[in-house]
Amino acid sequence: MFAREHIEYEALDLPDRVELSDEQTLAQALAFYDRMKRRHTVRDYSDRPVARSAIEECIRAAGTAPSGANHQPWHFVAISNPEMKRRIREEAEEEERKFYEGGAGDEWLKALEPIGTNDQKPHLEDAPWLIVIFAQRWGHFDDGVRFKNYYVPESTGIATGFLLTALHHAGLVSLTHTPNPMKFLNKLLNRPDHEKPIMIVAVGHPRDDAKVPKVAKMKKPLDEIMTVAE
Repeated sequence: MFAREHIEYEALDLPDRVELSDEQTLAQALAFYDRMKRRHTVRDYSDRPVARSAIEECIRAAGTAPSGANHQPWHFVAISNPEMKRRIREEAEEEERKFYEGGAGDEWLKALEPIGTNDQKPHLEDAPWLIVIFAQRWGHFDDGVRFKNYYVPESTGIATGFLLTALHHAGLVSLTHTPNPMKFLNKLLNRPDHEKPIMIVAVGHPRDDAKVPKVAKMKKPLDEIMTVAE
């Protein structure tokens, strides 16, 4: 992507400028909150297919996220192949069994009880798509020379947030899954060692009888998550 001989600062006039009145700004903020509070983490997926083009456009949106030095240190692998999804489920459930059989510790397992999770992860096969997100520790110039990436966890985390928002905006539901360790994904998906898998996102449409934990609707009020210094 980057050529060493063309790394220099060049200023552009701000493109895509948006001019809103104060009232319009507040209205847009309220509308976005109303939309996002309807986003839910879903484990029950229907067999309704999702077009590859929709997944591509959501990932394209994720790729617009800001990143350290604009290095964009992420890679997304979108998977619909049933056999590959089966293998991911098998590997993930093996790690989950260790987690729930004591690896997590009593306090962590107690915290998960209201969520209702266990070591069984059928959504990894049921969802029409899995998106595996990799964080890239370094990149390469066009001549193959390696360069360091900066703020990799922060940058990839922001891009992941963009992805989840794009999926919700497209009328899809998702679930974030983080088996630990996840190194098996590098081998299974043929990704290089300098990429670290950080998350599996299941994507699709909810079943008619889909459920969510009651506790998931309990969000902290604004005065607990915000402090203002004026």
